[in-house]
Amino acid sequence: MFLETIEKKQQTFDRRKLTDKELLEIYDKLLHPRLIEEKMLSMLRQGRISKWFSGIGQEAVAVGAAMAMEADEYILPMHRNLGVFTTRGVPMARLFGQFQGHASGYTKGRDRSFHFGTQEHKIVGMISHLGPQMGVADGIALAHKLRHEAKCTLVFTGDGATSEGDFHESVNTAAVWDLPVIIVVENNGYGLSTPSNEQFKCRYISDKALGYGMESRVVAGNNILEVVHTLREAADSIRRRPRPILVECMTFRMRGHEEASGTKYVPKELMEEWGRKDPVANYEKWLVGQGILSETVKDATHNAIKHEVAVAVDTAFSEEPVKADMATELNDVYAKPILLGQRGTAAVEAAPQGREMRFIDAITDGMRESMRKFPGLVLMGQDIAEYGGAFKVTDGFVAEFGKGRVRNTPLCESAILGAGLGLSINGMKAMVEMQFADFVSEGMTQICNNLAKAHWRWGQNADVVVRMPTGAGSGAGPFHSQSNEAWFFKTPGLKIVYPAFPADAKGLLCSAFGDPDPVMYFEHKNLYRSLHGNVPEGWYALPIGEAALLHAGADLSIITYGMGVHWALDAVKAMGLNADVVDLRTLLPWDKERVLESVRKTGKVLVLHEDTLTGGIGGEIAATIAEECFMDLDAPVIRLASIDTPVPFSHALEEQFLPKARLKAALEKLVAW
Repeated sequence: MFLETIEKKQQTFDRRKLTDKELLEIYDKLLHPRLIEEKMLSMLRQGRISKWFSGIGQEAVAVGAAMAMEADEYILPMHRNLGVFTTRGVPMARLFGQFQGHASGYTKGRDRSFHFGTQEHKIVGMISHLGPQMGVADGIALAHKLRHEAKCTLVFTGDGATSEGDFHESVNTAAVWDLPVIIVVENNGYGLSTPSNEQFKCRYISDKALGYGMESRVVAGNNILEVVHTLREAADSIRRRPRPILVECMTFRMRGHEEASGTKYVPKELMEEWGRKDPVANYEKWLVGQGILSETVKDATHNAIKHEVAVAVDTAFSEEPVKADMATELNDVYAKPILLGQRGTAAVEAAPQGREMRFIDAITDGMRESMRKFPGLVLMGQDIAEYGGAFKVTDGFVAEFGKGRVRNTPLCESAILGAGLGLSINGMKAMVEMQFADFVSEGMTQICNNLAKAHWRWGQNADVVVRMPTGAGSGAGPFHSQSNEAWFFKTPGLKIVYPAFPADAKGLLCSAFGDPDPVMYFEHKNLYRSLHGNVPEGWYALPIGEAALLHAGADLSIITYGMGVHWALDAVKAMGLNADVVDLRTLLPWDKERVLESVRKTGKVLVLHEDTLTGGIGGEIAATIAEECFMDLDAPVIRLASIDTPVPFSHALEEQFLPKARLKAALEKLVAW
């Protein structure tokens, strides 16, 4: 009976209190994406464009959603939601420029279709992984809730994407935190070619909402008025009482996943059935039948939009192709580029006028000072609130800053990292604590494809610091001891810092919170309570991107970071070596100038790190030294790192794994050259 009701509503229109003028406005908005699509398909057949993801048959969902939301509320669309962009008034010529990869597009030719966002129109575009959109929506909605704004966020996902872990993580988080977000599931029957009955067992995706303790609606997605009414009511209700609502829109994709894939896998009778439910044709027919739309107005509307499309296409296609410029591409990777070779005052000596602190206390102090300096900074992580985190770094923070800003999270690293980006998009900052650095693998898509690429793709900063308790030496085994900084070292757009001293830990953490780019902040667990040092009081920042020369000598250079710094300093002292010890402090981008300056002075170099040898950061540094300092070298560049195994549990095996025990022999070999 329920299914029959939905099916009946697909073609039965109820205007409620909408005026004729409003109904015609809806018609105009609904017609825009259809006529643009027809033009795109025509150009595809002519070979003027190379690819297109069609939303024909699904226009009512996108247009209805955009019309239901207020202009200053964020919408996070997918690749079949052209109607969101047109309804929000995104300039059509610029849209075509984006589709063609021109400089006038929102990504300057760096990405295609709807893989972009625009703060002007409060739209946050997708990435190809689909599911991560929902975590970002959680963060945007959280910002509204924390600021006590009566606002709602709307995010799209497809029936196929509801199988992804990100769907579960994000919907669960939205429910637990009562976030003001509408999750619109476009159920078009297929994930590419896989039908719904091979995607999920329940009859409706909305049935899943019950398991999360949240409300749901099922809507006739091809009926524009049903979509508008349902989503307006949901949004109004959410603005009054913040909470998530899942809205499943039953619709159908009349074209292939993309045009090249076709629709041969769809039964002919099913295609014909949904063809009779065409959202544009049926609404137009109803308006005419009600005497609201005359043939004259209908023709005039079609012609006006077609003319608008033609002008936009001509404008976009008359544009010159993108001219590649190396400096522009590199500078746009970061919101705040680090100009290596143009550093400020080098931090060599100990910071003055401070007090003695343990390494862990310096991190806590830096975070506390940053929370005071940035009222929009939100801390998120497992058990970080009343419990204070696994290592008690945030102990006492709830008492000072409240649970709104110091938030326990479900076990869902991906959704929370996405929420960090969402907070940043909505004008706030985020810290996401990994309980152990090892667990970050659960959030790699958000870090490497969302956070890292946001500024380069569409000029959006990602004010997110990811804290990473890392390192071996405590018998914690292979899943709580990894040095995984190299996982992120190759990802443009990220910054990586790795302090070795309490003063650096605080100064670099404060800098990370003040930086508009995503920062991976590594902190060695074995330094937490074993290392003390003088730390300046109050909020202060050390420049990201600058290495420190900790010990000066003329015979050889040791390039290292983290725990390796302490191994190196101990070895130099014990062996009486006349050596430079350079602490990188920032790993991405690393301070090439200071490293090469040291190597050119000494002619001999050892690159030391705790991470495993193969694929470690030392390989890149060694290659750079060999390439740029070959004529200055008096010996081969030597790398020393942990052996190429996972981190073992037993003490004897862990001692063998780490490079510390082999450091003296490596230095003796280097000196002997």
